[in-house]
Amino acid sequence: MSLVKEPWEVAMMRHSGRRLAEVAAILREAVRPGVSTLELDQLAEKAIRDRGSIPSFKGYVVAGLTFHHSICASPNDRVVHGIPNATPLKDGDIVSIDVGLIYGGYHADHAFTVAVGTASKSALELIERTERSLELAIAATVPGNKVGDVGHAVQTYIEGFGYGVVKEYVGHGIGRAMHERPSVPNFGRQRQGQLIKEGMALAIEPMINLRGAATRVLNDGWTVVTEDGSLSAHFEHTIAVGPKGAEILTKL
Repeated sequence: MSLVKEPWEVAMMRHSGRRLAEVAAILREAVRPGVSTLELDQLAEKAIRDRGSIPSFKGYVVAGLTFHHSICASPNDRVVHGIPNATPLKDGDIVSIDVGLIYGGYHADHAFTVAVGTASKSALELIERTERSLELAIAATVPGNKVGDVGHAVQTYIEGFGYGVVKEYVGHGIGRAMHERPSVPNFGRQRQGQLIKEGMALAIEPMINLRGAATRVLNDGWTVVTEDGSLSAHFEHTIAVGPKGAEILTKL
């Protein structure tokens, strides 16, 4: 698959991104104490299909394991790929929701972390700073820069707070497939890696831990957690690179 999309492909991805942004807004509003991530998953699937779209994640296969849900739901020390379940969220939790859809043959991918009810100051700061790191990464995604510039923007900002930048899981190209070239790490050196060109479509997604960067995968084969049990936050947007910078496709 080509790293650079045709203008008509970017136009199609705008439709995908708009639909996903609408789904994400519905999910944000639904997060509250007492709701389960399984209920959020069911809400997401209905919202996706109501928009003439297909859930990207449902039926996704990795290493022989099939994901059976429309969202990844990762509370507290869960980093990414959490499996929705019937356990109610509690006041003071935080939860990361990752959701994707396909419309017209093109994928959009988006993630956000929100507080459930009233969370601690440290949790709220982690959420705010992780989202800010995504904004800085997107600002660095301009033609002529390299992927290392994007990761460097995240890493230098985040490590200034003593947080851990997850290195095992990274952003990616996106288009007709959910995961395309190139990989977009959330760490790196300036002027290193793939050259960013106009027409590229990327899913940029910082995953940031309150303390250490180390992670491990639970026995379900999917759920990634922080090794030290600390909180983790995750934000992601699908973007298209324009002549002067990035256009966020998954934002209302």
